[in-house]
Amino acid sequence: MEILVERGCGLDVHQATVVACVLRVLANRQIQKEIRSFGTTTRELGELRLWLQAKGVTHVAMESTGVYWKPVYAILEGSFELIVANAQHIKRVPGRKTDVKDAEWIADLLLHGLIKPSFVPPPAIRELRDLTRYRRKLVASQSAERNRLLKLLETANIKLASVASDVFGVSGRLMLAALVEGEATPQQMADLAKRKLRDKLPQLELALEGRMEEHHRFLLKMQLQRLGAVEQDLGELEARIQQKLQPYQKQFELLKQIPGVDATVAAIIIAELGVDMSVFPSASQAATWTGVAPGNRESAGKRKSGRTTQGNVYLKTALVEAALAASHQKGSYLRDKFYRVKARRGHKRAAVTIAHKILVSVYHMLSGGVPYRELGDLYLDKLNKNQLARNLVRRLERMGFTVTLEQNLAA
Repeated sequence: MEILVERGCGLDVHQATVVACVLRVLANRQIQKEIRSFGTTTRELGELRLWLQAKGVTHVAMESTGVYWKPVYAILEGSFELIVANAQHIKRVPGRKTDVKDAEWIADLLLHGLIKPSFVPPPAIRELRDLTRYRRKLVASQSAERNRLLKLLETANIKLASVASDVFGVSGRLMLAALVEGEATPQQMADLAKRKLRDKLPQLELALEGRMEEHHRFLLKMQLQRLGAVEQDLGELEARIQQKLQPYQKQFELLKQIPGVDATVAAIIIAELGVDMSVFPSASQAATWTGVAPGNRESAGKRKSGRTTQGNVYLKTALVEAALAASHQKGSYLRDKFYRVKARRGHKRAAVTIAHKILVSVYHMLSGGVPYRELGDLYLDKLNKNQLARNLVRRLERMGFTVTLEQNLAA
């Protein structure tokens, strides 16, 4: 096979060690091999960088092993052309397996150009990605804590959730604080209701008449404190995310034009996909990387499963949420398409279909810096106007009507 890289290095990265294999193509086309092991502290990784520079290495490849590759990538970034490979794509054939053999295998694939590089965004996008992913963890933690609190109230036979639509609103918080104190009567606690909830004072009084013991008050107080801490952290994190989004404000505002894409989803799209679409040759490849493209599996002329791949879980989840939100926006093309697919393939497939269409729109909007163009809910009808008219006439005729069609010249 043709050699495309003259001096390359393959790294087998672990938590405590990095095995480096340098392959150099000599003048007589022979390949010279040299192997060394390094630790993973910052100083030792600095020694690895100096050693690779001394050997004249131009390309370095490594597997995306957990999070262990990230500090190695950060220290080598800017000094070499780095390639991070999916471990499944460069898996060795069965046989002898050692760290040295793995490093040699990666280096050999690198020299022959057989490694498909994974997408690694620039440092600024990586920082934003860390923030948005941590926000997702905090929101999940907040939801879990709220569920535990509601379960505790049910244990004490406090039926607040059956009367108030939002237990954690202004009125609900006041009542929860009064429950922790344990001195107010159910009538006094119900009187803490604000605005429309005051129309339900009799129901609230009954709902708050439970068996709240000291044990329940202790747990409720602790859970409220944890919720307060999470909400404070979310506020600080959101401010930090907005600060990191400032260089991408133009793209951020463009993305919010898409039906179903709010500020949260737009931030996730920028954090996970970046703003430079040149890293993806086409919109279909971006969709495949995300995991919203239909599967392409065929063998012996037979079409196999069309299930989507796992892809980028964070981006895929955000796009599906945006798709479900877009399905409620009247007059939009995405809503009309959602219900057409849902009628044939079901709710879940329709959501993934709209998520795919949103990603295609994102790709073209970020590639050309163009705004979103709404096609309208009649776009698909206009594509097959004659067929639609025939179908509607048949339905009316089956109901016993006689239909005569006339062309509206003004239309």
